[in-house]
This record gives sequence, C-alpha cells and structure tokens, in this order.
Amino acid sequence: MTRRILVGGVPVGGGAPVTIQSMTNTPTADAAATITQIRRLEAAGCQIVRVAVPDMAAARAVGAIRAGISIPLVVDIHFDYKLALACVEAGCDAVRINPGNIGGEERVRAVAEACKAKGLPIRIGVNGGSLEKPILAKYGGVTPEALVESAFGHIALLEKFGFADICVSLKSSSVPVTMAAYKLMSEKSDYPLHLGVTETGTPRMGVLKSAVGIGGLLALGIGDTVRVSLSADPVEEVYAARDILKAAGVRRDGPELISCPTCGRTRIDLIGLANEVEERLKAVDKPITVAVMGCAVNGPGEAAAADVGIAGGDGEGLLFRRGEIVKKVPQDQLVDELFALIGQL
Repeated sequence: MTRRILVGGVPVGGGAPVTIQSMTNTPTADAAATITQIRRLEAAGCQIVRVAVPDMAAARAVGAIRAGISIPLVVDIHFDYKLALACVEAGCDAVRINPGNIGGEERVRAVAEACKAKGLPIRIGVNGGSLEKPILAKYGGVTPEALVESAFGHIALLEKFGFADICVSLKSSSVPVTMAAYKLMSEKSDYPLHLGVTETGTPRMGVLKSAVGIGGLLALGIGDTVRVSLSADPVEEVYAARDILKAAGVRRDGPELISCPTCGRTRIDLIGLANEVEERLKAVDKPITVAVMGCAVNGPGEAAAADVGIAGGDGEGLLFRRGEIVKKVPQDQLVDELFALIGQL
C-alpha cells in the first residue's frame, strides 16, 4: 500500500478511494472564466483540479480562483520556481513540478521549504517528452526504466531537503510504456501514484488509450488518483474517468448503464434509447445498474442483475426491476417511465 498525502484535505494514497482529477484550459489569469470552468468540473464529479501557471499574472489569480471553488487546487509549474512560491503564498493546495526544469538545487530547496511550511504536497510529474538527455542516452529513448530513474532522481532531490510529501506520475503517450513504468514504480516505491496517459488525442482514441492504460493499472491495484487527458472539453475527462473507475471495479458511486448489442430481433431504436438513458443518467448519483435491452422476450432475464431496466418490443416495451416485469409501456414513454422508477429507488 502506498503512503497517504492530503491535497487540500482530500486523501490520496494509503488505501483512500481513487480520486478524479482534471485540468482547466481557460487562461488562468482570467480568474472568472477559470472559476466558471472549475465549477462545471466539480458538478461533473472532479475532486481535484489543476491549473497551468505560465506567468506571474496567472500566479496572481490563484488566490481568487481558490476562493471561488470547493475542490483542491493544484498549480502546474515549469521553469520558474518563483511562480511556485507565489502560488504557495496565494493559497494553492498542491504544486506539480518537474524538479529538473526549475533551476539549481537551491531553487528546488526554496519550493520544498515553502510547501513544507504550508503542509502542501508536491507532485513530481515525469513525462516521456521531457526526460533528461543523459537518461535518454542511457536507455536509448523513452523506456519504463528511464521514466522511473528520472522520478527517483527528482525524489532524491526533494528528500535531500527533508521533503517527503510526494506524489509521482510517469506519463508517456505510449500505453505499454506508461503501464510498465507505473508497475515498476509501484514495485520500487510506496509514494502515491497519479495515473495518466499523456497526449492521448481526441475523445475516441483518447478515452480508449486511457481506459486501457489507467483502467488496466487500476485493475492490478496500482494507482491512487487519475487524470484522463483529452483534446476536448475538460468535463469530458471527468466523465471518462468516472467510467474507467467503474469499469475497473474500483468505484461505485453513481449509476452504471448496461445495454445489449443490436441484433435481428430488435424492433426499437436501441442505440437511440441507450444514448438518451446514458445522457439522463449523468444527473443521477445513485449507485445503481440500469439496463437498456433490445428484446422484450429475454431482455429482463439477461439483465436480471440490473436494479431497473427497459426492454424494447414492437411499438411497446417492458419496464422491469431486478428481473421482474413491472409493466408494459408504450415505446415513446419507455425512458420517462424508467426514470420515474429510478426516482422511487
């Protein structure tokens, strides 16, 4: 089991529930726009949020942003250690740095001491695209061993200054490399791990790569907090992360939709129904399983484990609960009747 850190009061590691993170894409210096986006992320289920801090204007907005949101705020710092110091002073909840790119040891010491004084953790963010040249030369490119060696180098630097409140990420755009790196890191260290596959692309492939990489690691018992990286609205990252956690069997705090594939027996718009139910379930927080089945003959039986469900027929369908038929319903009323039943649970 990994050790535990606290990010603004939210536990990460040490057996705590796996948390969902995302990152804003608004200009951080625009505090109002950033707060608005973070509130949307909160509503979607985000538990920790990160903002980029590329300059002092962004750092000056951190205090207002933190005051306007309800979830912990992590600042993402590159190159300029003074930005980290300004954000710590402004009231952020954690700092993400790559200790190798913010200057000499004294600058790393300054950040470590500032975070320690405020009780803030630091995430060491190792990325395949920014590995140190000597490590790349040693391993001949981005390999799991290269990512892990880089992480331990950064850890050693922080530990040298008495700082151990650390979380680690080892991200690559390659799913196999990323998974192998995290697995190796979990064998060699007990620091909590922030899971992610970087630069995954647009939602179709991005969600797929993240599901394989993040979900595969979670299924192995590896990982303490996750961020799905997508070239999309960050809210989509949160929805994807929620789905991955459910699919990996590590979280059950909302509804799960199951639906059958279409076949020649289907006499309804099963795909349309499933999509409509999925969209409306976003507003439901009950830990239930909801089934959308295409065949009224055996749908309730196949989905007997579902808490509630609908099964389509020709012009009408069945509403069922835990495998027992509740009543027949006209096809155009199926979804409304389903959600009326969900409301009674």
